[in-house]
Amino acid sequence: MSRTLLHIGSFVLPVIVWCIVSYVPFVWHPQVEVTLAGGVDYLQPGMRVDSDEFASQVAQMREQGATPPQGVPANPIYLPAPHEVAVALYTAFTKPPEGRDGQWLHQSLWHSVQIIFWGFFLSSLVGVPLGVLAGAQPVVARLVEPFIEFFRYLPAPAFGALAVAVLGIYDGPKIAIIVIGTLFQQVLVVANTTRKLDTTLVEASRTLGARGLRLLVRVVVPGILPDLYRDQRILLGWAWTYLIVAELIGTSSGITWYITQQARYQHFDNVYAAIVIIGALGFGSDYLLARLGRRLFPWDRQTVGR
Repeated sequence: MSRTLLHIGSFVLPVIVWCIVSYVPFVWHPQVEVTLAGGVDYLQPGMRVDSDEFASQVAQMREQGATPPQGVPANPIYLPAPHEVAVALYTAFTKPPEGRDGQWLHQSLWHSVQIIFWGFFLSSLVGVPLGVLAGAQPVVARLVEPFIEFFRYLPAPAFGALAVAVLGIYDGPKIAIIVIGTLFQQVLVVANTTRKLDTTLVEASRTLGARGLRLLVRVVVPGILPDLYRDQRILLGWAWTYLIVAELIGTSSGITWYITQQARYQHFDNVYAAIVIIGALGFGSDYLLARLGRRLFPWDRQTVGR
């Protein structure tokens, strides 16, 4: 029960701070939202100005005997209140997008999910077997790991222009950036996990005659499977962190395009809504994978205890 309350509190506390900053005027409201322009020509209802400038205009209008402007304390436009983000989250799925080239939020999300899936799938297709080989065979490790150690320090976005030149301007370079960003880390993580396998288990298998590929398939891979599963969950989170950068390459698409379009028109409530959706989708998928891990590996203490 206490663990559940702590988990809930980890989400509730930031929201409480957000509500305090948004709804309590004396905490942090550096601007004023104009409700009545008064005698000031350039002010209009709904406009936000700095508190100092607004106070100066009020004093000036009073000195001139004109009607002073009126307003309410407000935060900058880039910090919408929680209820505004909640409304934006609802309307993003119910209100048709503006403009001919607009997309629904769920369409943008689905496109981004496909980018993540294919990028991480291709990365795992190469990275997992190579990592297991490097962890199990010292010769492979000495041959592969020095170059991978060098390459993993190169930022994946630096290959953006090259990826566009080779793969075109559509989804190819985006998938390539996620592959580059996760593959080399994946090899090293999986290799390290493989080396942690109990050596007595390997020695016992060799005593019984297991060698080469048979040892690898029958002993090493089953022995590291729960840890390998956890590694993949973590690495999938890394793939999500590369998504925004990847989708900026070539043609604009996916959730990044949606966020960019909304920020261009200063619809920051929609921006926050999209960010919340990304976090919820990533957290939800990780939670489901964790629950699946308990079913797949009931003997693993670390999996059951989470």
